Amino acid sequence: MQPLTEQEIRGAFVNASLRERNSITLPDLDNLAWDQLDFLGWRDRKIDNVGYVVTRLDDEPVGVMLRTGNGRTRTRPQCSWCEDVHLPNEVVFFSAKRAGAAGRKGDTIGTLVCAGFECSANVRKLPPLAYVGFDAEAARLERIETLRGNVSRFVAAVLG
Repeated sequence: MQPLTEQEIRGAFVNASLRERNSITLPDLDNLAWDQLDFLGWRDRKIDNVGYVVTRLDDEPVGVMLRTGNGRTRTRPQCSWCEDVHLPNEVVFFSAKRAGAAGRKGDTIGTLVCAGFECSANVRKLPPLAYVGFDAEAARLERIETLRGNVSRFVAAVLG
């Protein structure tokens, strides 16, 4: 992912009010490994149930504010974005208010995602060898592209 400035990030949110955008607690942008990120995702340090995701659609940054669900799952869910079946981290339900008039009416969309948005790191791990001759590097590159597509489709769905 290309590095973003604080101003670009705050201006990218499509489902947050001006007040919400101005109160976002940003991560330490100077210490991010931007080349290892397929999207920028973080949890708000001040508001426990809020997370943020910024990705690029048509080379423009688009941000989505997310809220965690209150319920617990009975079984361990799989992340809908990285689709990793050997996750070292928790997966939680996030919902996002839709952009525009639909969001103002209360329409939301939800997804299961790694609790701390560790998806970019998860897809970069080499998968175990499935069979003799399995190309683990090609599988890793495919997982990275799948993650990018899944995040882009979710953000596009928030846009409506």
